[in-house]
Amino acid sequence: MSLSKAAIKILNQLADVVNQIHEPDFAKPSDNLSGSTIGQHIRHTLEFFICLESAEKTGVINYDSRLHDKLIETNKILALNAIDQAIGFVSNLQGQKTLKLEVRYDPAEGECISVETSTARELVYNIEHVVHHMAIIKIGAREIAPYIEFDHDFGVAASTLRFSLEGALEAKH
Repeated sequence: MSLSKAAIKILNQLADVVNQIHEPDFAKPSDNLSGSTIGQHIRHTLEFFICLESAEKTGVINYDSRLHDKLIETNKILALNAIDQAIGFVSNLQGQKTLKLEVRYDPAEGECISVETSTARELVYNIEHVVHHMAIIKIGAREIAPYIEFDHDFGVAASTLRFSLEGALEAKH
């Protein structure tokens, strides 16, 4: 499976959850998530894709500079629009572009560290990042919105799925 197809599959799984969740539950704080909401986790992951799309144009990616758009985390329609935008971006990615990743790990220091990366490497990062948050979303949904039906692989890393499949195949032999 290509990186684009993997990202699109995961983004479609997010869209499925957003479509299923009742509007009030989308922004309802979860005790199991330390008071954060499903909408906040959706917004957080989508803004990483938005940062990558912006970097495609500028050549520089800085995930710390994302918008933290409260509307995406509280409005299902806007969240679905952001998912559609991310799918459109990923669908149209062609080739691999060199990027500069800016990071800052010292909150007291204003200077960024710049690391060379690429659109492909950052798409890999975005896929892994969203899968991690999908697992968190599933935990919150079981508390707040137990009516949501998840795909069996929602929030499960590809390596874990492969390991489980290999174990099942070995058990048959």
